[in-house]
Amino acid sequence: VVLKPDEGQRGLGVKVVRDQVAARSWFGGFSGDAVLQAFVAGKEYGVFYVRHPEEPAGRILSVTLKQQLTVTGNGTDTLETLILKHPRAIALLKIFMGRFADELDRIPEPGEMIPLGELGTHSLGALFLDGRALITPELEAEVDRIARSYEGFYFGRFDIKAADDSAFMAGRDLKIIELNGLTSEATHIYDPKHGLLHAWRTLFRQWRTAYAIGESNRRQGAAVSPVKDLVRDLLAAMKRQRRMRVP
Repeated sequence: VVLKPDEGQRGLGVKVVRDQVAARSWFGGFSGDAVLQAFVAGKEYGVFYVRHPEEPAGRILSVTLKQQLTVTGNGTDTLETLILKHPRAIALLKIFMGRFADELDRIPEPGEMIPLGELGTHSLGALFLDGRALITPELEAEVDRIARSYEGFYFGRFDIKAADDSAFMAGRDLKIIELNGLTSEATHIYDPKHGLLHAWRTLFRQWRTAYAIGESNRRQGAAVSPVKDLVRDLLAAMKRQRRMRVP
């Protein structure tokens, strides 16, 4: 199963647990409300969806393919050396050294592949690649059908698992593991082939879309939060995050 804080960001405290001992250890180091999910195998994708309240159907603006970093044994180097030689893993050295603290001196067999991560979180080592080429009419129709089942949902990112690219593109047997709302991002911008200007342009378009949706909802009678309430809630959320104790 997967254990995660009910309120968290960027993979904070998320843990794949495989037995009761690990589960008890996680709860022993955590304070706050938690979510328990069944573990879902397969490939993970981030799907950014929008629908204007006055439009009959929504559309997918972004797809992110999430890949875990791996190292491959050569029969000579220790796991620590393999991690140090990896051009991307070196940037997250503290995370991986802590994760494999008990195995760093082990020398993997030639050809042995060791996944360095298991969570689709950029800050915890996952590689995000631009997957917009995977968007199909079948995928858009299925994601739109799912999104429209959430009343009042017009904007955000689904984190989805599917068996493979073919199943994903066909919109077949999609497993939603998380739904992110207004503060989510079109995470394909983190593909190493894209630069800072591409990220800025994408985020500016994203926020213009969010504002247009909010303005449309306001015209239709939706309540608007005063700025002071927004600031109050933001500060309260930041305070809760600082106090949260996670394993």
